[in-house]
Amino acid sequence: MTTFSRRTVSEAEVPAPRRDIWAILTDPAKLASITPFVKAISADGDRWCWQMLGMSALGVKVAPAFNERMTFTDGTRIDFAPEPPDGTEGRAGATGRYQLSDAGEGTHLAIDITIEVELPLPRVSKRAVEKVMASMMERTGDRFARNLYEQLGLDPQKASTG
Repeated sequence: MTTFSRRTVSEAEVPAPRRDIWAILTDPAKLASITPFVKAISADGDRWCWQMLGMSALGVKVAPAFNERMTFTDGTRIDFAPEPPDGTEGRAGATGRYQLSDAGEGTHLAIDITIEVELPLPRVSKRAVEKVMASMMERTGDRFARNLYEQLGLDPQKASTG
């Protein structure tokens, strides 16, 4: 098994109140509905299980499910990190944060995510797999922004990530 990882950082000014964005990001069903490649999110307190749709890269198909410890800070920050079930090691997970702050009449939303996955591929394939991961994460970020705007009742054509 080889571990592959990719990080993405994006920021945007969203023309919606912070409380409205917070309500979406802290609701497992709503967050799953706007996040591409996510089939469902189930929550058991601060431990959320993310169930992904199947993805394939270099002939390997994976449909991971992984547990994340979610830490919520007073309407301004959500931190998350892998927390596999007791006695097991996770083969996939994400570490990062959503950070929200007031920005004029809207909200500044900053997202920092590092995704790691173990795959039965040789180490020599690392560059190719991580290139695929980077491309998928970029498309996912764009679709996430459009979906968030739609969920907020905003024009999704005005969504942008950077």
